[in-house]
Amino acid sequence: MDNEFVKGRGATISPKNVFSATERAIAFIEGVDEPSLVSRPDTTYLPIEVKQPISKNDSPDLPLNYSVNPYQGCEHGCVYCYARNSHQYWGYDAGLGFETQVLVKKDIVRQLRAAFDKKGYLPQALMLSGNTDCYQPAERTYKLTRGILELCLAYRHPVSLITKNSLVGRDKDVLVQLAEKSLVHVYFSINHLDNSLKTILEPRTATAEKKLQVMSDFSAAGIPCGVMIAPIIPGINSDAISPIMQLAGEAGARKAGYTLVRLNGQVKEIFQNWLQTHFPDREHKIMHQIAACHGGRENDTEWGRRIKGSGPIAEIIRQVFKASEKKYLDGRTMPEYDFSQFRSKSQLNLF
Repeated sequence: MDNEFVKGRGATISPKNVFSATERAIAFIEGVDEPSLVSRPDTTYLPIEVKQPISKNDSPDLPLNYSVNPYQGCEHGCVYCYARNSHQYWGYDAGLGFETQVLVKKDIVRQLRAAFDKKGYLPQALMLSGNTDCYQPAERTYKLTRGILELCLAYRHPVSLITKNSLVGRDKDVLVQLAEKSLVHVYFSINHLDNSLKTILEPRTATAEKKLQVMSDFSAAGIPCGVMIAPIIPGINSDAISPIMQLAGEAGARKAGYTLVRLNGQVKEIFQNWLQTHFPDREHKIMHQIAACHGGRENDTEWGRRIKGSGPIAEIIRQVFKASEKKYLDGRTMPEYDFSQFRSKSQLNLF
């Protein structure tokens, strides 16, 4: 079923897991086998336990070095998502498997509490999430993200979250309390304003309109908000930078950021297949433009360049972003986190 659109899903294929010697399929008596996830792309939630609730990275490209990921795999189905590759470590594929086999870290709140209570623990701003969206559809049922926010509020622990889902509006009550104590930043990821593009590029995310409505509501309530225009894909959504910045500014955004798309690992195959399915007339041009931003290769691992790109196309994007930022967000900043309020069980036991 290569190049066949799967409604409600971003990927159109289930590429072989590079770490697995076997493949999953549905066997038919007639002798025609079909990949199981392509023919039956329903979502399965798989509860698991975790030992290390906090992930640490040393990437100079990321503002925060510590993250908490309540879910692995993501039903949002963003075709460009860099986190797709990591799903293979769990035994699933980076395509439809990433979107349909979602691991739920059922004990993440308990384990995070234990981490906070460890003797000598020093609070660092935690990112929710560094890998997959903490407000993906699974959150409606499992409420792990809300549990983490409530824990951060109880311990006075700084937290930053980023999402493509308007479900974050459900937790306004907790976020307002965190904001009153200078303990939270909320970022909305918006990379287009075209709902028809949304249905194929990132099918199960909220529309830009809904996210902007929540941003406006949060800003009015004192919750500091920012916008991430990410990723920017030349020839697909690169014309949306300034309009997004204007609308985000009107909704109260205090800060903005962006990244350029990069196609590492199996994401290249998944994205190229997506182009062949939806934009066959633009495939070669777009792939060449992406490569031109990454030293001639779509797969870019060089610090700095892999996030913002280099070359003429990347420079034009940078200039448009900077000009739009100055026009619509000039003089605005995010409040500093207050680390002095942190209180863990081990600290309270001292008194």
